[in-house]
Amino acid sequence: MKNVLFKKTLFCLLFLMSFIGYSQNLPLSKDAKISVLTCGLGNETYSYFGHTAIRVADPSNNIDLVYNYGAFDFRTPNFVAKFAKGDLQYFVITHPFIDFMNEYNYEKRSVFEQELIISQDSKQKIFDNLNATLLSEDRYYTYKFIDKNCTSMVVDIINKSLNGNVITKKRDTDKTYRSILFPYFDGHFYDKLGTSIIFGTKVDQLGTKIFLPFELKSSLEKTTFQGHPLAEKSQTLLSFEKETPSSWWNNVYTYIIILGFVILAKNKVVDKIYLLILSLMGVFFVAVGFYSFHHELAMNYNVLLFSPLLLILLVFSILKNKRWTYRFAVLHLLFLLAYTLFLINKAHFFIVLPMIITSGFVLVRVAIRNKKRIPIII
Repeated sequence: MKNVLFKKTLFCLLFLMSFIGYSQNLPLSKDAKISVLTCGLGNETYSYFGHTAIRVADPSNNIDLVYNYGAFDFRTPNFVAKFAKGDLQYFVITHPFIDFMNEYNYEKRSVFEQELIISQDSKQKIFDNLNATLLSEDRYYTYKFIDKNCTSMVVDIINKSLNGNVITKKRDTDKTYRSILFPYFDGHFYDKLGTSIIFGTKVDQLGTKIFLPFELKSSLEKTTFQGHPLAEKSQTLLSFEKETPSSWWNNVYTYIIILGFVILAKNKVVDKIYLLILSLMGVFFVAVGFYSFHHELAMNYNVLLFSPLLLILLVFSILKNKRWTYRFAVLHLLFLLAYTLFLINKAHFFIVLPMIITSGFVLVRVAIRNKKRIPIII
């Protein structure tokens, strides 16, 4: 989602505070319009999924503002730790519409606008609620990838102002969150792989909530309110063709080459390095699962592949304890079988399959090397 750099927003906040204090109870004119802005996808990590914001435009009162729920402060103490833990505070800010558009024009990202077809009272209520949020502690919220982000917060403020659950998801409710996310990673293979293995069971639930900008855009097109469409047809304010990046390393081919090397090398050192990497990733997944408040990272069954217990296997191997090395190799082959059966109907099965095959080859080799030979008596 769109993240606004703090240094660009601080001045805007200070400048607009006095105006907002005045405008909180300012009656909007009959010319006022409130619309939802959907911003196109980018190739930076924060922009993979697009962005959502609300525009309030009232020429009679010289108002043309964008309310943005996607801001955070890079200068927050322990920023990385807070982001990983899931208690980083995001907040809502405002931009002059022209500045907002200039930023997306600079980034060459499309912007679409859907004007809400609502009564003057409803427009006023949305405007008042937005400004009330800006001037209260409610302007801060704890970011959650699915449950609380720039899109879901826009849905919440509009639904609250319209006194009902007006905007709901209209399509893809039979797909899992993981399946919905996959197409957004085109051209970013290792990001797709990384999210595939770090996300747990929550993203395998059916995606019944609106959590992505273009889901909201699509739902608004199909939503009715008081017997008529809630929003006008989408208008394109900026149009750019998204360029899918190409990289010599960030692609499936390097992934296959690296894993193919591990399989074909048939080398004890290579096997140990591979298992060490998997085990350390498993330790990380378990630690993050307990440490983080992000529900998406909890209950991560991918630890059956990235098992922390592989560290014990490596210790027994280094100590040349063949019996327990063999037993742990067989144990992890059983883990691998269970993991494969569990994963077979999941969206990320095929992207993880080469790693499953590689782990199978390595573990079988370790088991064979350490299996106690039965003496033959002639």
